[in-house]
Amino acid sequence: MGLLTALARGLVRGADRMSPFTSKRGPRSYNKGRGAKKLGVLTSNKKFILIKEMVPQFVVPDLEGFKLKPYVSYRAPEGSEPPMTAKQLFTEVVAPRIEKDVKDGTFDPSNLEKYGFEPTQEGKLFQLFPKNYVR
Repeated sequence: MGLLTALARGLVRGADRMSPFTSKRGPRSYNKGRGAKKLGVLTSNKKFILIKEMVPQFVVPDLEGFKLKPYVSYRAPEGSEPPMTAKQLFTEVVAPRIEKDVKDGTFDPSNLEKYGFEPTQEGKLFQLFPKNYVR
């Protein structure tokens, strides 16, 4: 095999590796899929068992008499209020409830779950800071 043939073959192979890997390029058993969630399990004898708890259920509110339309034009003006920070949310929602309980004498520092405080992130679907959260 000549030098030019080897160079051309290497260039072609390199270019081939850069193209997207689809199910047409893989073996017959390879199925890339499109990100759909599985609705059940596949048994060892290749039989699919549908699990009703894994089927998504969409909860749609009754929109009868609702005046707003689902489309928002790109020409709509940008919002005038800045995005809310954690401090603003605390001062507007939680702080008045704590102040009221302090005035009434019913505030208990050991029962902060009443105000929305969560001591652990265990059991949450999306945990805050999962990489550096102390377990």
